[in-house]
Amino acid sequence: MATIKRKGSRTIAEIPKNILAQLNNGELETANLVEWLAVDRKNLLKSLLMQNSRKDYFNPIIKAINELEKQTITNIEAEIGKTLYQLSTKNNDTAFLKIISTHTSDVVRCWATYTVGHNAQLSLQQVFQQIKPFAADKHFGVRESAWLAVRHIINQHLKTSMDVLSPWALSADENIRRFASEATRPRGVWCVHIETLKADPSLGLSILEPLKSDASKYVQNSVGNWLNDASKSQPTWVKELCKKWNKESKTNETAYITKRAMRTLSK
Repeated sequence: MATIKRKGSRTIAEIPKNILAQLNNGELETANLVEWLAVDRKNLLKSLLMQNSRKDYFNPIIKAINELEKQTITNIEAEIGKTLYQLSTKNNDTAFLKIISTHTSDVVRCWATYTVGHNAQLSLQQVFQQIKPFAADKHFGVRESAWLAVRHIINQHLKTSMDVLSPWALSADENIRRFASEATRPRGVWCVHIETLKADPSLGLSILEPLKSDASKYVQNSVGNWLNDASKSQPTWVKELCKKWNKESKTNETAYITKRAMRTLSK
């Protein structure tokens, strides 16, 4: 089904019933965060599995969800992806992993990102190779899930991950550049902190420096947020870096990034 660009509803209650039905049936992408939050994950999962003759996967996944200590949407997304990976591996079902990786539903593709993050058989290079299409996905939700899905791997293998991601900061694709920054934020949102970067944010300079005057507001916001994270543990370092950048790069883009970076320190 072709993606139709449309304006999403302002509240869940305002979502038309036919649109919600299509979202829960996996026939349509969500248009905004409101719709993304409104999707009934269990109904979507059931539709996905029934449509692809994998109904025996349903109960084990529901059981895993019900056993979660905290049933937040992010935790549920991760658990569905993890269990889908485990079931597909157990059944040698690589075909199904391909199906969900390119599915019409952005929520299903979100689940697919976690099948990458939970595949312990992949080398670090393979992890980034497989997550890259999701990092470049046209849908905002999939791009967010992409970095969340591999955040723990980046944390565990920080130096090597930085070496892999530094060239991504030079990509022609703003979504790939933004992934390099967002995935390595010292604190981040809805994710574990990277204590090494909180203690020594200079380890992120190979990613940050190429982005200090990026033309994309999407990237600028991420870089500013990265440095704002760092300012909470290493304020002097952030102040000095912003001073250096403003001296070296007298552009509106750099000025915007450094202002955003300093917002906590400026209070």
